Amino acid sequence: MDNSGPKKTCCESVRDFFTSAKFLIYMGHALSTWGDRMWNFAVAVFLVELYGNSLLLTAVYGLVVAGSVLLLGAIIGDWVDRNPRLKVAQTSLLVQNSCVIVCGILLMVVFQFKEQLVELYNGWILTTCYILVITIANIANLASTATSITIQRDWVVVVAGQDSSRLADMNATVRIIDQLTNILAPMLVGQIMAFGSHFIGCGFISGWNLCSMCLEYALLWKVYQKTPALAVKAGQKEQQQELKQLSPPKDSENGQSPEESSQPLMNEASVVAKPDSPKQHGCCYQVSEPLRTLKAGWVAYYNQNIFFAGMSLAFLYMTVLGFDCITTGYAYTQGLNGSVLSLLMGASAVSGICGTVAFTWVRKKCGLIRTGFISGIAQLSCLMLCVVSVFAPGSPFDLSVSPFQDLYTHLIGEKTLPEADHSLTSVLTGGNMTTTTAAPAEELPPLQSYMSVSLLFAGVIAARIGLWSFDLTVTQLIQENVIESERGVINGVQNSMNYLLDLLHFIMVILAPNPEAFGLLVIISVSFVAMGHIMYFWFAFKNLGVRLFFCCSPEQKVETEDSPSLPTTV
Repeated sequence: MDNSGPKKTCCESVRDFFTSAKFLIYMGHALSTWGDRMWNFAVAVFLVELYGNSLLLTAVYGLVVAGSVLLLGAIIGDWVDRNPRLKVAQTSLLVQNSCVIVCGILLMVVFQFKEQLVELYNGWILTTCYILVITIANIANLASTATSITIQRDWVVVVAGQDSSRLADMNATVRIIDQLTNILAPMLVGQIMAFGSHFIGCGFISGWNLCSMCLEYALLWKVYQKTPALAVKAGQKEQQQELKQLSPPKDSENGQSPEESSQPLMNEASVVAKPDSPKQHGCCYQVSEPLRTLKAGWVAYYNQNIFFAGMSLAFLYMTVLGFDCITTGYAYTQGLNGSVLSLLMGASAVSGICGTVAFTWVRKKCGLIRTGFISGIAQLSCLMLCVVSVFAPGSPFDLSVSPFQDLYTHLIGEKTLPEADHSLTSVLTGGNMTTTTAAPAEELPPLQSYMSVSLLFAGVIAARIGLWSFDLTVTQLIQENVIESERGVINGVQNSMNYLLDLLHFIMVILAPNPEAFGLLVIISVSFVAMGHIMYFWFAFKNLGVRLFFCCSPEQKVETEDSPSLPTTV
């Protein structure tokens, strides 16, 4: 009877879970991700609609966003490292949502008064609005990057504590939330714009971000109060010890309880920042500060023991084997309609969720590093179906057709033949889909015409299991093995590397846009994925040696003499 007293009832356990810092982070992340997915989907549609069904503004926006993160990723991460956690989270949250709200209002004005704006100053007012929309949306994306780094790469680690299994479960849950919102959020805003209007869609997104910002702000504050460890950073500890020697009377302020440490933390940050505030250096030195920060961030990333693991993840972005506009455009040229593609995207999301679940199970059985190795083998094995699809019946792959034919004819100015009108660029820029989808169906029997594309998407969907499991593995490796004071800048550089390889894959498609060359793009993509996993194999073998090939339970730790920086990632 005495033992039954301390036990919690079912209601108490449920209440404790829903009030825990872990659940509050899930709620905040779900709200934030839902708003991001709605905006990312809607802004592309808005820009296409505004510019006369052309992808020019969308392409410019994508280039600006990718280039900004590529150049500023390390600087954003350094800013995350240098400032208190609560200040970083609140600032990035306010900037991101405020920019989306302003952008939404500006787009509402443009949609409502577009005809009048075209006539003012020969359309320069409307052009200025386009520039403002892209600029403000880019700022919102940079703030979203800062939010992702500080919450998913830092706060989650602190809330999980020293429990590697709890960290893996939290990472997997966060990724499942990403998968679900990536499907449901665009569906919601798409229905609103379909049955309402683009004006109503802009208003809905602006109103959602306003309400979501208030809720997320409150949730962040609750998580911060429930997790006292968030109040102190490793870098701030070292700076605080140096300040103690210079100002002994302030020692009494540091002896307060963790619950009271949130308010002095802001004052402490301002004191820490004072040594940098005097203008000890010249103007040129201060102007070049971001460049030095950028260089230092990339050097720090290169010197990390998880460098090859991070590079392996970045190499997976150099691929056309994903559910983006490139693969969708190719599917249209092969006769698949929007209904089939939506079902395939749903299957891809289910496959991704299975990958997150598989990650937690395999990690418990085999350890973290081996999970990445197993996930890589699984992904590559599934992608072999994509390689087979290149040579399967119904594939448009033809080496006799130059992959640079469309690019050459556009540069020289010659007109392409009517048969070449089924290029990916034609589909993506609003070409006649009726003719492009009808041609393959007439030339080839149904079984042959769909055999190649069926193998392609079967491989892509099945490979999502290994892909997401591998992504979670590298994410947790970075979380566990990067020191706290460099966690932001390292993740910022990692984002930059991901965007760099993603940009290269778009450039690759621009150079070879015709469907006859898509098979070549598939082979190149699989080659880059293979190179990425070879890098990871080098990293794993370097840390585990021959033990990499022997699956063991997570309780069997690696000797610290062999890999002192990876004691918990066997």
